[in-house]
Amino acid sequence: MKIILPGGSGQAGALLARAFRQDGHSVVVLGREARTEPLTSGIRQVAWDARTLGDWAEELDGADVVINLAGRSVDCRHTPANQRLILESRVNSTRVVGQAIAACSHPPALWLQASAATLYTHHTEKAQDETSGLIGGSEADLPAKWRAMVEVVKAWEGAQNDADTPHTRRVALRISLLLSPDPGGVFAVLLRLVRLGLGGTAGTGRQYVSWIHDRDFVNALRFIIEHPELEGPVNLAAPEPLPNAEFMRILRRAWGMPIGLPAPALLIELGSLLLRTESKLVLKSRRVIPGRLLDSGFRFSFPDWQTAACDLCQRARVRTGEH
Repeated sequence: MKIILPGGSGQAGALLARAFRQDGHSVVVLGREARTEPLTSGIRQVAWDARTLGDWAEELDGADVVINLAGRSVDCRHTPANQRLILESRVNSTRVVGQAIAACSHPPALWLQASAATLYTHHTEKAQDETSGLIGGSEADLPAKWRAMVEVVKAWEGAQNDADTPHTRRVALRISLLLSPDPGGVFAVLLRLVRLGLGGTAGTGRQYVSWIHDRDFVNALRFIIEHPELEGPVNLAAPEPLPNAEFMRILRRAWGMPIGLPAPALLIELGSLLLRTESKLVLKSRRVIPGRLLDSGFRFSFPDWQTAACDLCQRARVRTGEH
């Protein structure tokens, strides 16, 4: 197959490009800059601006799968200017991918579009799946910045839904925390806190953490590609989300760190300000489950956090040379 990865230069894109190439597929990454030499054998990078049609759109004609991962990182202060960039980068890139597919003589059979599990309500009581899950944004006392991110995801998915691509199957990937030992991702940040003795409970610790192991993330996309009955929203999350306090305790144990100083919500707010990020990333509860994947027969290699944390820590030790 020929697989196109718009916005595929980040951690998720690198995981997918590597895996699909190992499967024998041809991979094209759409990034900010073109590369005259392949990234690796069988992986090319073509320039696009993620806003307007250009020569890059020709790559989609005759391709089999498009996986759009483009969007400004949410790991920043959510000022009005940054919120606008977060929104526009997602909506504009999704819209132009839809336009490119619509213009194809031989459109891709499948368009997988990144979305986010933060769409669901801030909830600790009820697990949220694609059918019965409650869309967030209307909770009482919800911080304005949290509400704004829900609106971003609604607009993001709306841009795919509005695309005129009747011959292409469309799936919205509601991605939870993607955890990989590769540098630069969420797991690297969490592990650094644990190693410094700072990996304790965040806030009350009752907020749920929804996550997915990198190998299950890749395998879930392979599964979706192979199962044409899957259309619309699909939650990419392990089937066993857990409260933050338990999540961090298991991670400390997997690394062999006996202590972890807790971080009250006020301290997290101050730390987020200093680090130029947002407290929502750790304080919002996401109790998301992969209902459609499970109903379709997908089997997780790492369904529980204990197993996943041990594997990720072991691979992180190998990567860094620590024992």
